This record gives sequence, structure tokens and C-alpha cells, in this order.
Amino acid sequence: MSARDATADEVLVRRLFEEHGAALVAYATRLTGDRVRAGDVVRETLVAAGHDPGALTGSRGAVRAHLFRLAAAQAGVPSPVSLRVLTALDSLPSQQREVLDALYFQGRDVAETAKSLGIPPETVRSSSDDALRGLRSCLFEEAGR
Repeated sequence: MSARDATADEVLVRRLFEEHGAALVAYATRLTGDRVRAGDVVRETLVAAGHDPGALTGSRGAVRAHLFRLAAAQAGVPSPVSLRVLTALDSLPSQQREVLDALYFQGRDVAETAKSLGIPPETVRSSSDDALRGLRSCLFEEAGR
């Protein structure tokens, strides 16, 4: 890509953000429920739009509709960090995953988790500790690659 092409891309992205940025941020925030992730979605949307400038011709409404479609597609793509966490969770033994699910995603305490899984509370504690150590190890190992 030449410097001239890069400059043209920057101008296009700035123009799109000036015209549609506020609406895109609001839309992406509703889609993701997270303002930080929404900012990432808008950035990714504008970059994707810059790759196909021909799709940005037409009325302002048509361009905005196209940008919203791109944003919806970007919002559906898990972030690289989310993918790493899911991969790390999948690497855990099933009992450790079940314990983490009960404790952190279902909001159960140790006694409730033990009862629902049919295991002693001590096993819940040790499985949770082992699972968190395993996640930490897997995530830091991935980050070091």
C-alpha cells in the first residue's frame, strides 16, 4: 500500500466516523452491552468499510445501513482474548469446568456447588484452585508465544 493509499484510507475512515461515529457507537454499545468492546467494534467496522469503498456509495442512509450491518457482524465475532479464554477453559478436565461454571457463571457458593455436583465441598475448593491455576498457566503460556 502506498503512502497515498494509506492517506486516502485515513481520510475515508475519518469522514465515516465524523458522519456516522456517534450512531455506530450507540448501536455497537447496544449490541455488545460494553462500551469498551463497542469502541473496538466501531474501529473494526470502519477498517472493514475502508476495504470496500465501493459499498460506501449511495445515500447517507444506505451507507449507514451498510455500516450497521458491518458492525453487527463485527459484534458477533468474539475478541481474541475471549477466544483464548474459551480455549483455555476447554483444556480443563470436565469436573474443573463444571466447578468454575457453577461458582463463577451460575453464582453458586461452595456448598451449593458441592450439592449440585454431588461432590464434597473440599473437592469443590480444590477443583476450583486447580482450574484457576490451569487457566492462568494456559493463558500466560499463550501470551508468551
